[in-house]
Amino acid sequence: MTPQDLLQHAQQLVKLVLRFEYPADSVVSRYFRENRQLGMRERAALAETVYVLIRQKPLLQHLAQSGSGPMERRLAVLAWQADARTLLPMLSEQERAWLDRIHRIDMYAMPEPLRHNLPEWLVEPLKSQLKEEEFWELAEALDHSAPLDLRVNTLKIKREQAQQQLAQSGIQSSLTPYSPWGLRVQGKPALNKHPLFLDGSVEVQDEGSQLLALLVAPKRGDMVVDFCAGAGGKTLALGAAMRNTGRLYAWDVSAHRLDALKPRMARSGLSNVHPAAIAHERDARVKRLYGKVDRVLVDAPCSGLGTLRRNPDLKWRQTPQSIQELAEKQQHILASACQLLKPGGSLVYATCSLLPAENEVIAQQFGQEHPQFERVSVAQLLAAQGVADADQLVQGDYLRLWTHRHRTDGFFAAVWQRKA
Repeated sequence: MTPQDLLQHAQQLVKLVLRFEYPADSVVSRYFRENRQLGMRERAALAETVYVLIRQKPLLQHLAQSGSGPMERRLAVLAWQADARTLLPMLSEQERAWLDRIHRIDMYAMPEPLRHNLPEWLVEPLKSQLKEEEFWELAEALDHSAPLDLRVNTLKIKREQAQQQLAQSGIQSSLTPYSPWGLRVQGKPALNKHPLFLDGSVEVQDEGSQLLALLVAPKRGDMVVDFCAGAGGKTLALGAAMRNTGRLYAWDVSAHRLDALKPRMARSGLSNVHPAAIAHERDARVKRLYGKVDRVLVDAPCSGLGTLRRNPDLKWRQTPQSIQELAEKQQHILASACQLLKPGGSLVYATCSLLPAENEVIAQQFGQEHPQFERVSVAQLLAAQGVADADQLVQGDYLRLWTHRHRTDGFFAAVWQRKA
């Protein structure tokens, strides 16, 4: 495929993604299925070009206005992530002169909205939680792609052994600073055919997500419910922490998402996981277990704004109205899930959001409305689970992970125990 063909594909993909009709990863995946002639390197270059554009949409759209020709072409040129040496020969003399002028601009002198590349409605709630310098550190961190974190399945292999075997196959990694299960891989190697992945010894999972599973702190023989299990990343971590004992229910309203859990379960070697699709938080399956469960994880549906390194289109697809709708849903799910717990049982409420409206506000309201639950110190709980420097991960009694501080996705969690 010629560089000019690749640029043409970039233009087409840019046009499709900027409609924001569907999640960007779905649009990109579908485009690749429809254009199977694209090789692995070409796909990687196109995907990264699109994601750079989404992350920096206000800035790049502003800069593109000074050029000429189709807007999609101008945007694709500005966001280009393939070999830079292939770009200039494809451009006209006029385009090369325009691009040279762009490269001479002092980006740090641009207006704030073109530097942070965030929707204005999101800026205020972030600045209200962070000092000015930290806000810009967060904006910078969210403007880059996430590293590749792995969770080691300790039912099958020790973390150091997994790290050594990866290194023997040319994949370098470091121990994650907080999670005792995690490895942070250098670069973005293809792992889906690696023996450790194929036999379930490792799973791709952000370190922050691993910490949520550690907060649940399940014991051997417990009855545990992952209330919003999705594709089951945390379910698998919980099952391994339970040493494949007890009963672990993986519930979700999406049967399609739960289907993705089945092959992962087969690789993991877990036999204590019981996936089931539920219609809603008051489903009969839920009510049958009221008062019988030891531990419940509610990884609630949320805005996902803590995952902007992976899903940058979310900042353009969410709105203040959608945040309010999500907050109401979070309250209803939490109110139902808490009824599952027996006296002494623990409840973990978590989101991958950065907004107090989905986090502290929900937790505080739950505490006021449910006096039979007492809040548990997250720092003490994490320390007891072998998490290093647990006090650096909390604000008050809550887990609060920030991308610029902790190099994880943004997460929040609160933990309560039902009084005896």
